Amino acid sequence: MKPIRKIPLQQTKFIWLVVVGGFLAGALIGGLSTFMTCSAEGEGRAGAAPPATPTQLTAILHYATSSIVPQQSLAEIRVSFDVLAALSPCNFLVFGLGHDSLMWTALNPKGTTLFLEEDPRWVHSVLRVAPILQVHTVKYPTRQSDADILLASYKRERHCLPPDIKLKGNTRCRLALPDLPDKVYDREWDLIMIDAPRGYFPEAPGRMGAIFSAAVMARARTKPGVTHVFLHDVNRRVEKVYAMEFLCKKYLVKSVGRLWHFEIPPASGNTTRTFC
Repeated sequence: MKPIRKIPLQQTKFIWLVVVGGFLAGALIGGLSTFMTCSAEGEGRAGAAPPATPTQLTAILHYATSSIVPQQSLAEIRVSFDVLAALSPCNFLVFGLGHDSLMWTALNPKGTTLFLEEDPRWVHSVLRVAPILQVHTVKYPTRQSDADILLASYKRERHCLPPDIKLKGNTRCRLALPDLPDKVYDREWDLIMIDAPRGYFPEAPGRMGAIFSAAVMARARTKPGVTHVFLHDVNRRVEKVYAMEFLCKKYLVKSVGRLWHFEIPPASGNTTRTFC
């Protein structure tokens, strides 16, 4: 959950008609002449764009009448949108649930978009507005105040090191997320967005585990192609330091505002004991 910001209703209508209406209309009416499936759930195909889905129409109506906008800027949203436009339908994992969640789901029609959120009350609040979202409440074992200690000590724990890291049930590595829903571990994710959990006060979980686990998921990919990882709030020290340690500067392909976009290849055959 992220802080919300409100702006005048008329300005909000204009912004979201442009952002969502423009994005979806472009994708559906003429912006995408070819849809390429990036995962095994479907096969690549070319042809006319399909009609709008009920989720997409709901998203346009919702954002056109809402007085609340997400924290990501239009330029930041565009980075992820461009990848979704090229790959959808695909598997999209999002750490965090917010006022942009319906948009992400609508931009991945017929794909799988799954949200992981730490606050059960926030999940209940969002699902009252958008019950079609796929959301799981998760617990994070870390604290923001421990970020430096965890970074300095993880190399001493072999269960934290490549090449054979596991996430599910891995309680030996304090950076791993061992208790996520099985559907997270059982699926290979083409896109991973890290915009949660909270990381702006010492008692917050911080994003250390999310960043580490996203790197592990990306490295474990067996299908062709890279995993696209988007990390928000890179203006903050912990996000920036952990990204450089686990997502790797050499895989950073775009930086827009407070968003970094990484393209991480599979680590198959790589026997080194470092991430970068």
